[in-house]
Amino acid sequence: MERQKKYFTAGPAELYPRFEEYLREFTDKQLGSISHRSGEFKNIYRFADEQLRILLNIPEENAIMFTGSASEIWEKSLQSLVEFESFHLVNGSFSEKYYQYAQALQKQAVAFTKPLGEGFTYNEIQVPEYAELVCITQNETSTGVQMREADIHKLKRSHAGRLFSVDVVSSAPIPVLDFKLLDSVFFSVQKNFGMPAGLGVWIANEKCLARALELKEKGVGIGAHHDLPTLWKNARQFQNPSTPNVLGIFLLGKIAEDMNRTGIENIRKTNALNAKKLYSFFENRPGFSAAVKDPELRSKTVAVFNTEIPSAQIIRQLQEKNLVIGSGYGAGKDSQIRISNFIANSSENIAELLHELDKI
Repeated sequence: MERQKKYFTAGPAELYPRFEEYLREFTDKQLGSISHRSGEFKNIYRFADEQLRILLNIPEENAIMFTGSASEIWEKSLQSLVEFESFHLVNGSFSEKYYQYAQALQKQAVAFTKPLGEGFTYNEIQVPEYAELVCITQNETSTGVQMREADIHKLKRSHAGRLFSVDVVSSAPIPVLDFKLLDSVFFSVQKNFGMPAGLGVWIANEKCLARALELKEKGVGIGAHHDLPTLWKNARQFQNPSTPNVLGIFLLGKIAEDMNRTGIENIRKTNALNAKKLYSFFENRPGFSAAVKDPELRSKTVAVFNTEIPSAQIIRQLQEKNLVIGSGYGAGKDSQIRISNFIANSSENIAELLHELDKI
C-alpha cells in the first residue's frame, strides 16, 4: 500500500484526522439526498451553528451564515456595508484582492499599503474620515504576516462608529477575537478546519444587518444573489436561501464539535508550541530566514521562510518522503517556502517534517 502524503500546504491542506469518519457518517445516513427545506437539514445547520458559537465564543445576536467561499464574502460585505468608501490594510495578495473587489464594485476604496513581509500595528493606522468599512486581513496567507488581535480590537474601539470586517480565512479558530466588538468576521474551511474547499462562513452582527437594510431602502444595490438581509433571515431559521453545501455544513459541525471536545485553549496551546518549533528551526539555519522579521507579527498558522536554495528543489526532495509543502506566493514563488501549522498538522508530523528538512 502506497504511503499517504502529509500536506503542509496553505490550503487546500491536510484533512482533519476524523474527516473520513464523518464523511462515512454523512453517506451512510444518505444526507446528500435530503431536502434543504427539511427539518433534518435544519438540525444539521443548527448543530454547526451551536458548535461554532461554543468554539469561537460567538454571541447569540450575531448571525452565522454560509456561502460558497470567503471570496464571495469579500464581495457581499462590500455591497452590504459600503455606500461610498472602504478602507483596506494591504500587505499581501489576499488583502489586496479584498481592496480590488471594492474597486471593481466602484467604491471609493482607500488602501494603507505595506511592503510584503511587513505588518500593521495600531499606532501607525490612520482611518480616513469618510471610511464606512475598515477591512482587515488578520492573517495574510501569501506572506505569513498576522495582525495582533489586541491591535484590531484597539483600532475598533478607537473608531466605534465604523464597521469592521475581519478576514480570518487562514487563521480561524486560532485568533482570540471579540465578536461582541467586531462587526463582520469570515473564513473558509479548506485551511485550519481541514476540509475540502467550497464553504464560506460569515459571522455578522446586527449593525451589519441594519446598515444593509438602510442601503437597500436608499436604493443602493447590495447584490442580487443572497444579499445580507436574505442570508440573515434564513440563518435565523437555520436555513439557506437556496440549496447550500449540505456536506460542508455537516462536516464543519462535526469538526467543530471535535475541536470543542479537545478544547480551544488546548488547540491554541499546541498551535503556539508548533509555531515556535518551526520558527526556531529556521532561525539560525544557514541559507534560510523568516520572511517576517518582527516575531510578534509572524503568522501562527502559515509560516513563510526565505531560502537561498530554489524552493522547487526543497519541495521536490520533501515530496520524495511524501511530505508536501508550498512554494512562496507570487513574487516569492522561487525564493520562499510556505509551511502550514494547521490543526490537522499534528506535533508528530511537524517533527517528521523538520527531521527531513534537517537533511537538506
